[in-house]
Amino acid sequence: MAWLLALPKFGIVLLLAALLSLLWLLQNNEAEEDRTALIKDVLWLEQNLRFHLSGNEEQLQQLAADMVSLPEQKKIFRLRAAHLLKNNPELSQLLWFDAQRKVVDALPTSTLPDEAIAAFGPPVTDKAFDMASRLGKRVYSEPFFLEGNRAFIELMVPVFDGRELKGMLVAVYPIETLLNNLVPWWFAEKYKVVIVDDNDIQYATKTHIEGSGIQSYEIPLDPPGYGMKLRVTSYKTADNSLQRLLTVAIVILAAGVFWSLWLVRDLMQKRSRAEEALRAEHAFRTSMENSLTVGMRARDLSGCITYVNPAFCKMTGFSSKELVDKSPPMPYWVPEQIDETYAIHQSVLDGNAPPDGFEITFKRKNGERFNALIYEARLIDGNGQHTGWMASVLDITERKRAEELARQQQEQLQFTSRLVTMGEMASTLAHELNQPLAAIASYNAGCLNLLERDGCAPQDIRPALEKISVQAQRAGKIIRRVHDFVRKSEPKRAPCSLGDVIEDCLGFVEPDARKHQIRIECEVPHHLPPIPADRLMLEQVLLNLIRNGMEAMASTPAADRVIRIVTEISAAELRISVSDCGCGITPEVRTKLFTAFFTTKPEGMGVGLSICRSIIEFHRGRLWAEDNPQSPTGTGTIFIFTLPLEDA
Repeated sequence: MAWLLALPKFGIVLLLAALLSLLWLLQNNEAEEDRTALIKDVLWLEQNLRFHLSGNEEQLQQLAADMVSLPEQKKIFRLRAAHLLKNNPELSQLLWFDAQRKVVDALPTSTLPDEAIAAFGPPVTDKAFDMASRLGKRVYSEPFFLEGNRAFIELMVPVFDGRELKGMLVAVYPIETLLNNLVPWWFAEKYKVVIVDDNDIQYATKTHIEGSGIQSYEIPLDPPGYGMKLRVTSYKTADNSLQRLLTVAIVILAAGVFWSLWLVRDLMQKRSRAEEALRAEHAFRTSMENSLTVGMRARDLSGCITYVNPAFCKMTGFSSKELVDKSPPMPYWVPEQIDETYAIHQSVLDGNAPPDGFEITFKRKNGERFNALIYEARLIDGNGQHTGWMASVLDITERKRAEELARQQQEQLQFTSRLVTMGEMASTLAHELNQPLAAIASYNAGCLNLLERDGCAPQDIRPALEKISVQAQRAGKIIRRVHDFVRKSEPKRAPCSLGDVIEDCLGFVEPDARKHQIRIECEVPHHLPPIPADRLMLEQVLLNLIRNGMEAMASTPAADRVIRIVTEISAAELRISVSDCGCGITPEVRTKLFTAFFTTKPEGMGVGLSICRSIIEFHRGRLWAEDNPQSPTGTGTIFIFTLPLEDA
């Protein structure tokens, strides 16, 4: 039975020997075919070179004949020579010599050419000139080297009028340029082309490949002759490497056959373990998917739903069977917002989904609406192809409610802050209000006394009544200003004058400023443009900043207690600064200055500056603090805020 087991091995050995023999025969046959193809290509190249050189010879011969028979020889030479140089880039220069070997004209140079470039200095060119003159026909010069070891040949075409030599047309060929222009690119991709002579001197070469040649072929290059030969060498191609790779692959394959039976058993065991691991991985991913509270939804490139997780089904109230393979419009879209939702859907499919997500309203199966925050990402398969879109869906209904509640609380806090501010100023305002009331009472008593006198005329009491009216208006203005400031209202942006806002604020703080011996300097440009803002909010910001500055100057000498309010206008915004000469702000405090409930005052609430920043940001501006470099005390702070200039 041992020989029966050996038969498959013996058959594999015979198969391997047959394949190697076949590869050897194919390689020899391919080498012979390459040799034949090389010879054909060399003959074609030699004919192509001969054809181009012969064509140039005929054109120069025709030019020589026309220069004798036609007038304006120089014009004819320049016209024909320019045409030849343009259509034959292998030519570097055309020259016209007279019979005494002096240059009559040359192209492309319009002046007398350099002797080296004209290539008329070496003895080989003189020899060719003499031979062409004696024979009366075109003659090529021997190859020679000039300028940077470049090789040249020249074609001499005599110009005869009858039997009299009138001149000589000379065409200069750089051999390297000749080879570069007349050997096609595909030829250089396959072969290395070299022009040599009998002494194996290399004049020019062209190739796009590197490596060692496997076979070459030479053919005489006539014209120009002089022992010049065209040597073409073929190189090893990628096919040879492929054959060697195939040979190695056959050997490896044969060895692999002997080992395959053992591998089959090992692979079966690995497959069993892999299937078990796959089942465990699937169970793990399923449990992880079921534990997610974030809704996951996958769609293909056309917008059809391909997958939803249990969290998304729970969020919308629809089952997976009701959603998978569903195309727009989706059952959880809100009917009254169908056009807007479809536009967002199309924007996502076009790849324009916002990277930070977008909010949208969805409908549950029972008709209940909820707010959803959606993040869209590209769905990439295992081959790296974009196959659709994966969305993470968050139910933010409760969060939106919390944000609305926080907004309402913020508004209530702002209102409370205004009440606190007004409470702190109550005594000063009461004193300010007491003055017009006392004046009214005094003028009223005077009027009564006048009325009790005999002969009292109405014009006697008229001035007192006018003063009573002025003081009553003053008191009413103070009361109305306080009422407007403390009334509760929704934030509303409307066109308002910043100058009027500053004037009302100064009316509040002037009594307190006089009480504490503080000067308030105000610089407001005339004709400020109206800005869209909530007037009460801006008054609250300015009043808070001014009162903070006044409190900061409690220990400042009376002569230096100055608050400056400066308004500057630019092309895009208004810049308002409130500066004081107080104690200043340390860097440690400045980092926490606008944090809610942070304060340096013993009895402060710590919400004033936080509310101020919120108000300015609501108006799309900025609020910050800087040191006051112009303070006479060397300390002080400048609070600066900006308000954008928008269409009111």
